[in-house]
Amino acid sequence: MDYNRLISVTGMSGLYELISSKSDGALVRSLEDGTTKFASNRVHSFSQIENIEIYTTRENVNLIEVFNAMESNSDELPNEKDSKVTKEYFKNIFPKMDFDRVYDSDRKKMVKWFKIIKEHKIEIKLSEAPAEEEETK
Repeated sequence: MDYNRLISVTGMSGLYELISSKSDGALVRSLEDGTTKFASNRVHSFSQIENIEIYTTRENVNLIEVFNAMESNSDELPNEKDSKVTKEYFKNIFPKMDFDRVYDSDRKKMVKWFKIIKEHKIEIKLSEAPAEEEETK
């Protein structure tokens, strides 16, 4: 499974693999329990985690930078249910995060998602831009 196939679905906890999309929603597979279900876009919104950015004290950064900092750090991952411990963890490993705009729930989600990604041995890397786009830049 590729990192670029991972999505977050509002109203549904955890991470999902995008299996296929339709005009009225998407077929997704939960990485936590492996169930496959249809999620209607009338009820849910979809976000590719590859496109999620995190507020910092300077420019926003892609979520992958936070995941890379988590991966390269030797500290044990905090319990995502403890807001205080999770905040201290991120202050140590990613101090440039804007802690006023990145909420406790966001930090908890990052820890949970990182655990899921590591459990499934998914390589954390952005997909390559198509050759046409690179030439125009």
